[in-house]
Amino acid sequence: MSTAAAPVSSLRSGTVLADLIPAGRVRDVALVAGGAALTGLAAQLTVPVPGSPVPVSGQTFAALLVGTALGARRGFLSLALYAVAGMAGVPWFAQASSGWAMPSFGYVLGMLLAATVVGALARRGGDRSVLRTAGTMALGSAIIYAVGVPYLALATGMSFGQAVAAGLTPFLIGDALKAALAMGLLPAAWKLVGGRRG
Repeated sequence: MSTAAAPVSSLRSGTVLADLIPAGRVRDVALVAGGAALTGLAAQLTVPVPGSPVPVSGQTFAALLVGTALGARRGFLSLALYAVAGMAGVPWFAQASSGWAMPSFGYVLGMLLAATVVGALARRGGDRSVLRTAGTMALGSAIIYAVGVPYLALATGMSFGQAVAAGLTPFLIGDALKAALAMGLLPAAWKLVGGRRG
C-alpha cells in the first residue's frame, strides 16, 4: 500500500469534506450560513421552462452539494436557514422570489430533506467514488421530486400526471448533467485532499 493510500482510507470513515476544516463553533456557523448563501446564489441561475411554474435553476445542485460537503446535521441547518430566511422575505429562492405561497416551494422543502439524506450518505462514503456519487445524487434528486411534485399538484390544482409533466420530466436532462458534474467534483476533491495529506 502506498503512503498516500493510508491517509485517504482513514479519511473515509465518518468524515465529510467540511470536517477537514479545523473544528469549532465559528466554523460550523460559517459553513451553515455559507451553504445557505451558496444555495441562494445558485437559485438565481435560472432558465424558465415553458408551461411550467418551476424554472430550471442551480439551487437543487447547490443544495445537494451543501448536504454532501457539510454532512447531515450542518446540511439540514444550512437548508433550514435558506428556507426560513426565504419564507421571511429574503429574495433568494429561484428568480429572486421569497415566501411560501408559491407552487415551487415544495422543492425547497424537498431540498431540506435531500440535503440531510445525502449528508448522511456522505458520512458513509457516498461521495468518494464516481458510482457512489451518482447514486447519492440520484437519491437526493428523487427526494426533492418526491416532495416537490405533489406540492406542485396541490398548489396549482394540477393532476399528479400534469405535475409530473410540468415539474419533473423537463428537468431530468439537467439533473443528469448536474449529477455528472458532482461525479467529477466530489471524488476529485477527496483525491486532492488525500494526496495532500499523504
